[in-house]
Amino acid sequence: MIKRKLLKSLGDHLSAKELSLIIGPRQSGKTTIMMLLKEELDRKGESTLFMNLDIEKDSHFFSSQSLLVKKIELELGKKRGFVFIDEIQRKENAGLFLKGIYDMNLPYKFIVSGSGSLELKEKIHESLLGRKRLFELSTVSFMEFLDYVTNYKYRDRMDELFAIEKDRVREYLNEYLNYGGYPRVILAEKQREKFLIIDEIYKSYIEKDISYLLKVEKIKAFESLVIFLASQTGQLVNFSELSNSIGTSVATVSNYIKYGEGTFVFKRLSPFFKNVRNEITKSPKIYFGDVGFRNYSLGKFGTLFDPEDFGAVFENFIYILLKEKISNSPYKLHFWRTKDKAEVDFILDLSGEIIPIEVKFKSSGKISRSFRNFLTKYNPNKALIVTTNFHSEVKVGKTAVKFVPFWDLYKMDVFN
Repeated sequence: MIKRKLLKSLGDHLSAKELSLIIGPRQSGKTTIMMLLKEELDRKGESTLFMNLDIEKDSHFFSSQSLLVKKIELELGKKRGFVFIDEIQRKENAGLFLKGIYDMNLPYKFIVSGSGSLELKEKIHESLLGRKRLFELSTVSFMEFLDYVTNYKYRDRMDELFAIEKDRVREYLNEYLNYGGYPRVILAEKQREKFLIIDEIYKSYIEKDISYLLKVEKIKAFESLVIFLASQTGQLVNFSELSNSIGTSVATVSNYIKYGEGTFVFKRLSPFFKNVRNEITKSPKIYFGDVGFRNYSLGKFGTLFDPEDFGAVFENFIYILLKEKISNSPYKLHFWRTKDKAEVDFILDLSGEIIPIEVKFKSSGKISRSFRNFLTKYNPNKALIVTTNFHSEVKVGKTAVKFVPFWDLYKMDVFN
């Protein structure tokens, strides 16, 4: 069992009246985490009911709000209880349906899960405004993965593991960069089994989330889009170039990217700018929510050997790490690029104070011309160059430039 950090936050929210709404990519572990919550409540003697809209005998009860309430009352009575609803995106107008149930002021706590597509189709967030708390479950993070593969032996001593076992941690990093964080992929022991699992996840995503839920007609065009974006990880995305490459309109490309974001497959990163004449202001970069999914789409799942391949996926990995680190905070993440092609991978905006961040899978301690250009232009107090294991510090003007191993990003003081 891979222990997920979100489990505690969800457990703490069980006493709140609001719905607990769990969203995230397909097969990220939403059903598993709900079953763990249910088992814990059962051990405490609480009344629970688990329903899954992917199961025909359960989905029947969602034909109307009154029928669902009768089913719940039959199983739990009219007293306090916990109702788990899995795969709510299968329900038409899910947001309004849940809103009506919630507003009946029933004695039940609802814990609901669904894929990101429901946000696109039903706009569930608006329907449940003030009635839910959102919990996003991504695929397994590197720290969760590291905890699991080391049998939770170093849970409270990760700093020591990173400092003393650098080669071992590097091996685990290479494994994670190759296979990503889907729970079933991690749990599979053989590479062939891992491949078959990611193949099923990918095809299921295309056939169910894209073809069925989002009603995308040109499935091949969408797949071509995913492959193109994976090959351009961390590079500027030009919608016109994309439309020519996959043979569809710019408007369709824009919609497909929204679909990909809504289903947590990838995310666009917007540029940081203050000078509209010299700096890129509109074109985004794209990063994937799981590096294993990204690798599979390129035919490189489990077969990363080229340093250039590792460089792109390591940058994607750092993007995921940074997003995880600043989640539930006012901090924002961008990138910087000029029209002369000077570029900084990430700009962390800490409520007005900016920290430029460069990513180097292999570093010799040198600072790129682009990075120096940014430091000269904006004079930040601090700048970071993230590496796999190199540690140093230099001064460029008034800016303290720190070369830090990626694991230092897990410490909040690295941003202070």
